[in-house]
Amino acid sequence: MDRRSFLTVSSASVAGLAVSSAPSLAAPAKPAAKAGGDAKLNALFKDIFQDRVRRSPELASSLGLDKGANADLKAKLDVRPIAAARSEDLAIARRNIAAIRAVAPATLSDAGRLNRDVVLYQIESDTVAAGKFGIDSVQRPYPIMQQGGSYFATPDFLNTAHTINNAADAEAYLSRLSLVGKSLDNDSQEQRAQAARGFLAPGWSIDLTLGQMKKLRAASPEQNTMVDSIVGRTAEKNIPGDWRRRAAAIVGGSIYPALDRQIALMERLRPTTKAGDGAWRLPQGDAIYAAALEQATTTKFTPDEVHKLGLAQVAELSAKLDSILKGAGYTKGTVGERLAALNVSPAQLYANDDAGRAALIAGLNQGVKAMYERLPRDFATLPTQPLEIRRVPPEIQDGASNGYYNRAALDGSRPAIYFINLKDTGDWPKYSLPSLTYHEGVPGHHLQISLAQESKDIPTLRKIGGFSAYSEGWALYSEQLADELGAYRDIERAGYLQSFLFRAARLVIDTGLHTKRWSREQATDYMIATTGFAHPRSQREVERYCTQIGQACSYKIGHIAWTRAREQAQKTLGAKFDIKQFHEILKEGAMPLTILERRIAERSRRA
Repeated sequence: MDRRSFLTVSSASVAGLAVSSAPSLAAPAKPAAKAGGDAKLNALFKDIFQDRVRRSPELASSLGLDKGANADLKAKLDVRPIAAARSEDLAIARRNIAAIRAVAPATLSDAGRLNRDVVLYQIESDTVAAGKFGIDSVQRPYPIMQQGGSYFATPDFLNTAHTINNAADAEAYLSRLSLVGKSLDNDSQEQRAQAARGFLAPGWSIDLTLGQMKKLRAASPEQNTMVDSIVGRTAEKNIPGDWRRRAAAIVGGSIYPALDRQIALMERLRPTTKAGDGAWRLPQGDAIYAAALEQATTTKFTPDEVHKLGLAQVAELSAKLDSILKGAGYTKGTVGERLAALNVSPAQLYANDDAGRAALIAGLNQGVKAMYERLPRDFATLPTQPLEIRRVPPEIQDGASNGYYNRAALDGSRPAIYFINLKDTGDWPKYSLPSLTYHEGVPGHHLQISLAQESKDIPTLRKIGGFSAYSEGWALYSEQLADELGAYRDIERAGYLQSFLFRAARLVIDTGLHTKRWSREQATDYMIATTGFAHPRSQREVERYCTQIGQACSYKIGHIAWTRAREQAQKTLGAKFDIKQFHEILKEGAMPLTILERRIAERSRRA
């Protein structure tokens, strides 16, 4: 994808950026007579997928595949020492790349070539962190942080991904619980080694992390959330057993001691961490950020280009919001100041208590139901998987994202879940919530991911992969689509444009933090001044960008790609353009933006 043409849907002030192609991929070949390579490629994908599931019991459970031949995985966690696992996984990935490349594109069908291109891109991208930098992820370079580590992820995994329907499932839960201490110790070992290399989260992140660890540790073993989970769910299913006593013995005997060791480690390391908040503070920080930005956006944009694009988008969206806010009677101050005033209007706030939180979630569910009624206007295929809306668990809400989506199990045994952080309902004025629901639910992540999971046309290996720029770009495009479907009422349209402004501000902030040496405080001030978001919400966002680098840029870059591709399809097809058929591209699964543009162009020529 040519960078200049990519930006033609953006402000003219950034249209003159330098041209540089996105990563090269196999060019479309002429249709093979019999596509003889498809069977070989599909068999290879199946082997890669099954091997990946066998090596990751957590993945098996998240997909609902911890049964049948994989039933033993339900009692396991991946507790390989992290450095050894990284080396082993890198070697396997390189062998898989060689095997896939050995299947010639000329022997493949159109769908086969697409699958080959996408899987190669995904696996090659995933090898960069380990192969070049000796870390697990270029986007998440810190082993332990306020949103990462076994202490953060495992309790939630056990509660949401590990299903309990019978006594055997409960016994498997206890088996997994007995491995959590080992998982914590593995994280500690990895963090100790990486800290010696300079990979240690900023001081404030360690402080948040320690606070969350201590909150997890504070309850008696009998009252720990991991114990409550098995007790509550076995009671719901009328499964007899002394579950609380047995689970509490594991928590008190192995998990808490490992957590104590991890807390002590992080307290010792805290004074040694480097100053600063961005990737520049890391060894090879500029190279790591460049790799993270490329991985997150699936483009070759430079940080400076992304920064300029963000500034232009902020100006453009602020001008649109200025008009809407004036029409609603908000005339004094900057756009950010007027949005901040709207945010604290009593008419826009839910009570900051359990009743208010319940009312907020009920409102979100009503919004999802109403949108389902509108979807047939623009979609030929609708998701069948159920969607639940839950609050982020209180024990991790201090460091957790403001909202996120967990896909459903492939076998339908567990629904998709859209989580919202309700630490403070003041973070969520009513006018801002519809766009969030359309982003995380339908027609956003839930529709896009569910259609891919239900598709019969793509291999399972691709269903478990993903590209942030594709999926987050789609979710932002879905907010726009909701506007086209007439879903926003009155001031809710300001919430929709504020959501876009927020994603444009991310481009400025992420690049500012990681290449222009912005501080966390400077970035938070910019977020508040630009979007009008409350300080706690803004700071949590910025803290996420500091420790999960580049990903925040995927949203607006991806949105631009989706809208540009649709405009090109409309231009090519003219009166023949059918938005329902355009959206059927979702059934081909997630892909890098360059391949997305190519596929939509090919579909348009065939229409």
